[in-house]
Amino acid sequence: MALWFLVMAVLGLWGIVQHPTVLFAIDPRAGFAYLRTGGLTGFLVLGGVFLCVTGAEALYADMGHFGARPIRLAWSALVFPSLILNYAGQAALVLEGAPTADNIFYRLCPPFMLIPLVLLATVATIIASQSIITGAFSMTRQAIQLGWLPRLQIMQTSEQGYGQIYVGAVNWLLMIVTLGLTIGFGKSDNLAAAYGIAVSATMLMTSALLFIAMREIWRWTLPAAATVAGAFFVVDAAFLAANLAKIADGGYVPLLLAAAVYGVMLVWHAGAQAVSARLQDTVVPIASFMARIAEARIPRVPGTAVFLTRTERDAPPVMMWHLKHNRALHERVFVLTVLTESVPWIEDATRLHVEEIAPRFWRAAARYGFMERPDIPALLQTAHAGGCGIDLSDVTYYVGHETVVPSDDNKRLPRWVEALFAAMQRNSAHVSDYFKLPRDAVVEIGREVAI
Repeated sequence: MALWFLVMAVLGLWGIVQHPTVLFAIDPRAGFAYLRTGGLTGFLVLGGVFLCVTGAEALYADMGHFGARPIRLAWSALVFPSLILNYAGQAALVLEGAPTADNIFYRLCPPFMLIPLVLLATVATIIASQSIITGAFSMTRQAIQLGWLPRLQIMQTSEQGYGQIYVGAVNWLLMIVTLGLTIGFGKSDNLAAAYGIAVSATMLMTSALLFIAMREIWRWTLPAAATVAGAFFVVDAAFLAANLAKIADGGYVPLLLAAAVYGVMLVWHAGAQAVSARLQDTVVPIASFMARIAEARIPRVPGTAVFLTRTERDAPPVMMWHLKHNRALHERVFVLTVLTESVPWIEDATRLHVEEIAPRFWRAAARYGFMERPDIPALLQTAHAGGCGIDLSDVTYYVGHETVVPSDDNKRLPRWVEALFAAMQRNSAHVSDYFKLPRDAVVEIGREVAI
């Protein structure tokens, strides 16, 4: 990629040398004058101008893999200067009278270097596509952690880089969509409308999120946040408005894809919240639970039982169902709720909170950031080291497997939402893989949940 951008810079310089007056275009007054006198045509040209920054939206997603510092360095020192030089070089050729019917970019290249440049461009395209792919993987994992997508199988491809992951389902979906767009549009020029609307809408939403971050995270005053974010918002809104004229020419494609993805996320989140609410209604106060054990003389067998539950109080339903069917309970009980916070990382010192609410009965809440993957066995070792008296040599993990069924009361979800959520839940990755549980120590308890 470094070679690609250096070549772009050199080719652009060659074009600028032929017509140096193109550098006057750096003066923003020329652009404002064109917009002021160009009327509707000048406004619609913004839709084409915006294609110059297509791909920049991937920078935000890739910060989750590499951090902001290397992206700032690469952009400021190499990418942005190379792009400016190359676009100026292309404009210089047009000012010299070069025909605009074909690709101006390749006219910057000497004829004998055309084939090597095409090969280099192809390799650069393949490499650059990884930024979109890895960005999609990263955001998918974050959405899963935050409860907006069903669990998917995620493979860690590097021991050093946490962001180096592979999500097979997302990779196949990207391939299918890419092939569909290629076949449907035929050539990249026909994708210009789809590019413009997708990227300009992304930039506009980023400006809105910037305002929220300024107010809620950085605690800026309303006038300061509105002034800074508003400046970006006005520019992005102008570009989006110019691109909206291309909806019928293919701009509807990213809108439909976005609506489909958002619909899936909305259904999953609504279904997960409905299941959690139902489970919260069936918890039993811990005092009543322990009294029931004593009255029924429930035998306590050696070992530690770890119950994973969504409920955040008292005795969870999965433990009640275990006691009902097995009529025995382990000597040590550890009830664990895993919570995902809307921050990327949680400090180890504040991750785990354990409380002994009855003799040899602990309730714990573990907090993770949306960039972290829960590791329950490692969490138990932390609890043991902190003084919790669980027996790590004999641990059995109990997880609930909910089968979603329609509810008959007035609180039920629409039937189509329930059916779609149930289908996604049946096909989601197993909770054992998600929490890194040893498969030979997991007991799954099935039950029906009406939503």
